[in-house]
Amino acid sequence: MSEPGGDIHDALYARVSRRLLPFLFLCYVAAYLDRVNVGFAKLQMQADLALSDTVYGIGAGIFFVGYFLFEVPSNLLLEKVGARRWIARIMISWGLVSAATMFASGPASFYLLRFLLGVAEAGFFPGVVLYLTYWYPARRRARIVALFMSGVAVAGVLGGPLSGWIMERFAGSSGLHGWQWLFLLEGIPSVVLGVWTLFYLDDSIRAARWLTDEQKSVLAQALTDEQGTQARLPLRRVFTSGRVWQLALVYFLFVMGLYGVSFWLPQLVRNSGVAAMVDIGLLTAIPYGIAAIVMVLAARHSDRTGERRWHTALAGCAGALGLLASVAYADNTVVALAALSLATAGILTTFPIFWSLPTALLGGTAAAAGIALINSVGNLAGFASPYLVGAIRDATGSTAAGMLVLAGSLVAGAIAVLTVPRPRGAA
Repeated sequence: MSEPGGDIHDALYARVSRRLLPFLFLCYVAAYLDRVNVGFAKLQMQADLALSDTVYGIGAGIFFVGYFLFEVPSNLLLEKVGARRWIARIMISWGLVSAATMFASGPASFYLLRFLLGVAEAGFFPGVVLYLTYWYPARRRARIVALFMSGVAVAGVLGGPLSGWIMERFAGSSGLHGWQWLFLLEGIPSVVLGVWTLFYLDDSIRAARWLTDEQKSVLAQALTDEQGTQARLPLRRVFTSGRVWQLALVYFLFVMGLYGVSFWLPQLVRNSGVAAMVDIGLLTAIPYGIAAIVMVLAARHSDRTGERRWHTALAGCAGALGLLASVAYADNTVVALAALSLATAGILTTFPIFWSLPTALLGGTAAAAGIALINSVGNLAGFASPYLVGAIRDATGSTAAGMLVLAGSLVAGAIAVLTVPRPRGAA
């Protein structure tokens, strides 16, 4: 797993990371916050708009229908027009649509705005994953994707307290409900970051004016050296590739767990006996804070050993165990929160390590289309998961059975990932 001139390479990649990762991290924090802040808005808007748990689950999940339909075209356009302009377009449009969710007035408008948010955001995550393959070889990629994806955890750490504070502090201001202020104020940063993207990102190593010609050559050579291990399938074959669909299934099973937690965590904390919005927000930050640390450490270990599949599988099993424990101790706030912390850390840790598999196995147009297809199919679980939990809660009056289903999905994902072919050169 070593490379010639390791110290020189480490210093150069550290420079690249300092340039790219903080900015991309901020973008993902904004993206994920705008995607899941509906989980906090639910605590007020459900009563204001007379939404059932099933209606809320459909609205939370219909985001992923729009996301699914436009994901692959979006990633192909990113490769065609360049990351800088396309990521900027995505961010500006999703910020505007997210803010417009303040105008939801019933189920129909709620569904429409959530669908349009999915259309607007389609291509952002797989686009950034693809963009990172333009800079980093596969052997460095798990820790880089983990640092980028820790934006999910940080969005949870910051978003919980921030969302709770906004909903209490601004409730009734200018005649608007607290949840309306939530959508408005949390949509603005995405628009600002989108404009900033136009001036900050470079489309490729060659376009980076902050690198010398020698540094560009070193980075480009590291990517050239690994191209022989990647499948460069024609575009039409990507959609019929058993390998791509196998990876999509694995991702779907893990995403089921992710959005079950993301959209229902505030409700689970409330169920344990916590009432105040600010307190719920502060407590939901704890699982995400722990997850941010665990996912980066696990990804570093995966990069160091070169092993991907067992790291992913064990993380998925830990997530399932945490969900099961949260059900068993639902009435005890301390134990339930510890269990939800284990669940969140395990679930989030699966993703950066998982994404080292398709990015190591696919190259060229196959990477652009394959990454997008895996992500779009997998994220259909973002529709299925909250809808399923909401429907089960309406039918039973409890989220317990829904959490059991999600735990089963994580275990199935752990088993399925072990059947994925080992990337050439990996442990």
